[in-house]
Amino acid sequence: MAGIVWVRSAMAFSGRFFRQLFSLLASRRFCEGQSGNVATIFALTLPIVVGGAGLGVETSYWYYSSLKLQATADTAAYAGALEKIQGSDTAAITAAATQSATDNGLGTGTIVVNTPPASGPNTAKKAVEVILNQNLDRIFTSIFTQTKVPEQARAVALITDGAYACNTALNPSASQAVSISGNTSLKQIGCVINANSIAADAIKVQGSATLQTDCLIAVGGVSLNSPPTMVCKAPITQALPASDPFASLPTPAASGSCQKINGNKTTQTIQPGTYCSGMNLNGNVTLSPGVYVVQGDVKINAGAVIQGSGVTIYMSGSSTVGMNGNATVTLSAPTSGIYSGVLFYGDRTGTAAQSTFNGTADSLLTGAIYFPRQQVSYLGNFSGTGGCTRVVADTIQWSGSTTIKQDCTSLGMKNIPAAQTVQIVE
Repeated sequence: MAGIVWVRSAMAFSGRFFRQLFSLLASRRFCEGQSGNVATIFALTLPIVVGGAGLGVETSYWYYSSLKLQATADTAAYAGALEKIQGSDTAAITAAATQSATDNGLGTGTIVVNTPPASGPNTAKKAVEVILNQNLDRIFTSIFTQTKVPEQARAVALITDGAYACNTALNPSASQAVSISGNTSLKQIGCVINANSIAADAIKVQGSATLQTDCLIAVGGVSLNSPPTMVCKAPITQALPASDPFASLPTPAASGSCQKINGNKTTQTIQPGTYCSGMNLNGNVTLSPGVYVVQGDVKINAGAVIQGSGVTIYMSGSSTVGMNGNATVTLSAPTSGIYSGVLFYGDRTGTAAQSTFNGTADSLLTGAIYFPRQQVSYLGNFSGTGGCTRVVADTIQWSGSTTIKQDCTSLGMKNIPAAQTVQIVE
């Protein structure tokens, strides 16, 4: 009986043993199959995992690149605006903006420069627009596509006129580019005196001269023998240079046969045209309205009485103007047309020279006196209708008693900007 019990116990034990062994083997086979599946799944999803991680990294890289590209566009637009202030043409403005973008790492990207802007709220304003484009290479996400990532940045730099000038000396380095000396009594109402020179004495007031103006503005410095009466608290130095306000004014073309002045007449009226031998003016001379192209000097002699309205006198080459202090000269510029507001216009291609404007207390010059390559010596006691005379020259010397006012728009004269500022507005 005991043997039977033992056999039954052994059989029960062996049954449990084989069942457990089978269960263990079956469990091991299942685990081995599961491990194989996990490895397979991991291998299949690895590109997605890597791509997802790479997308996060590359998104940060793209964002950084876009910020850098925008900063490059801002800097390029600012550089272009500074070039525009100088009165440069579109080609020079584009070159300045492009150089700035290149220096700031544009690389193989492209640049488009528009002045004025081609779109946006500043298309009718004095501004420079820069549009940059670049394509970024993919790194991790290249496993999905080889297409490059395009990026674009746009910036607009706006030039704002902070003040207007009655006088602007264009020379970039001359000492005493604007000189006010002697017994001068100069009143400039509602406008400033501006000098583009970097010299320490770009504007100098000396002697017993007295001066009233809204402000003195110089790229360099100002030297004062006595303090002027000004609206601003102190002269503005280290300013941005002002652009040539007449830089785009076309050169009058010589046309028709050469005309001459009849020196034997005491009274005569002359007509617009080309004067190949200059003008030597005596007696009473009236200039008819129009453009006079003068190849040679204009000399207004003592005792002469010269008058004319709607007149523009273009001095070809290095021809100069000389007005005697005992002559009475009453001339005014056109109030409309291409040369509106321009009374005297000096050749931009001329060499250094000096034109002298003198006259009696009854003399009036109404309009702009523009000699970009000459010194203008304004020695007379005259001004113009309502005090409207503008002087834009290489250098300017004042020695006389004159009152000049800013608002001359009713006489066809445009404002001359000074103290310009540049800011990124888009």
